[in-house]
Amino acid sequence: MAKKISRKNKKKKRIRLHRSFIMPFLVTLTAVAAIGVLALAAHQWIMEPVKTKRPDIVRPDQGNGNWEKVDYEEKDGEEGQEPSGPEETETASKYREELDDAAYMEENNIYAVEPATPGQVTLAFAGDVLFDDHYAITGPVRSDGDISKGVSPEVIERMQSADIMMLNNEFAYSDRGTPIEEKQFTFRARPETVSYLNDMGVDIVSLANNHAYDYGPEALTDTLDTLREAGIPYVGAGREIGEARKPVYYIVGDIKIAFVSATQIERLDTPDTKEATENSPGVFRCWNGEKLLETIREAAANSDFVVAYIHWGTENQAELDWAQLKQAPELAAAGADLVIGDHPHCLQPIGVIQGVPVIYSLGNFWFNSKTLDTGMVEVVIDETGIVSYQFVPCLQSGCRTTLLQGAEKERVLTYMRSISEGVRIDGDGFVSW
Repeated sequence: MAKKISRKNKKKKRIRLHRSFIMPFLVTLTAVAAIGVLALAAHQWIMEPVKTKRPDIVRPDQGNGNWEKVDYEEKDGEEGQEPSGPEETETASKYREELDDAAYMEENNIYAVEPATPGQVTLAFAGDVLFDDHYAITGPVRSDGDISKGVSPEVIERMQSADIMMLNNEFAYSDRGTPIEEKQFTFRARPETVSYLNDMGVDIVSLANNHAYDYGPEALTDTLDTLREAGIPYVGAGREIGEARKPVYYIVGDIKIAFVSATQIERLDTPDTKEATENSPGVFRCWNGEKLLETIREAAANSDFVVAYIHWGTENQAELDWAQLKQAPELAAAGADLVIGDHPHCLQPIGVIQGVPVIYSLGNFWFNSKTLDTGMVEVVIDETGIVSYQFVPCLQSGCRTTLLQGAEKERVLTYMRSISEGVRIDGDGFVSW
C-alpha cells in the first residue's frame, strides 16, 4: 500500500527540489562570469603591446597639402582603424624633403609640376627652332609676335597639353656680340622673342648645339639670362662646365625626371662652338663622350627617368652615321631611358637599343622656309617606365608648322616605318617594340 504524503510534506519536498537546482546554477553562472572577466583582461594585456609598438606614419593632411604625424589609433577618429596603405603614404612623401627645401631645389636645378593625370607624366619633344628676324622663318610673326601664325594652334595645343615640353633652341638671345668669322650661318634673336617659347608651352630647352655660341661668349651668357628671366630652364650650356653639363630635374607628382643634353657637333678639336671650361662659358660637348656618360650615370642615380637630348648626325641625311650608332648604345648602358636626337634638319629613324627607344632626329620644327616633314614625340611614363610612345607627324612649309591628318599623316608614318627597324608604328603613330 502506497504511503500517503501530506500537503505540508509535499511543500517541503518541492522547496528542497528548488534549492537543489538553484545552488548549482548560481555557482555555474558565477564561474562563467569570472572566466569572462579574466579573458577580457588577458585580451587587453596581450594586444596592448602590439599597438604601442606600431610606428607613427606621416601622411598629407587632406585638403591643404600640409604634412602631419598621425598614429594608427587616431586615423579618421576611429580607434584601431588602420590607415589606407603605407605604400600610398610612402609614394606621396617620396620627394617631400626636396620640395620643401627651396634653396636645395634651386641649387640642383629641380623644378616641380603638377601632372595633368595623377600617376602619369606626358613628355613632348620637338626639334630645331629659330627666332632670328633676319631669316624667312619669322616672317609670319614679325609684325605682331603672334606665334600661332608660325606654329598652328593645333600644334600649340598639343605642346601646351604636355606636362613637360622640350625643344632645341638653336640660336642666341642677345643684342651683343659679333658673329664668328667665316661661319656661313650665324643666328641671333631679339631677347624679347623668348616669349614665343612661353606662348607655345615650352618648359625646357636644349642649348647643346652648334649655333648657341654664334655671337660669342657675351651673347651666350645673355641667352642664359634671358631664358632664366622668362622662367625657361635650359640644359647643355652654361657659364662654366659645371653648369653646362648639369642635369635639369622635374618632379611631376611622384616621378622625378632628369634631362641631359650635349652636342657632338662640330667634330673638331678646335670647334667654332666652344665647349664650356672651368672659367669660360660654352656648350656641353660629347664628341668625346665620357663626360656625358658620367652625367647620365649621375642623373640616373638621382631620378626615376632619364632623358638624353643629343645634337648629332649628318645634316640633311636620313642615314645614321657611325658616331650616332656608337654613342646610342653607350647612352642606354649609362642609364638613359629615352634618347631624343636633333641636328640633321630632317627626320631620322626610330629604333630601340637595350629596351630604350631612340629617335635619332626630329628634324626642323620651325626653323627655315623649306617644305620638310617633321613631327613631335609624345611619351607617357609612370613609375614603372614608358606607358606609350607616339610619333606625331607635322609639316614645316611656307614658314609655318602644321599638324598632319588623313593621307598626309599616313604618308609620313609610312616613311617612318620604312626607315625604322625593330619597331612597329600604327596608324595613330604609336610605336611599340
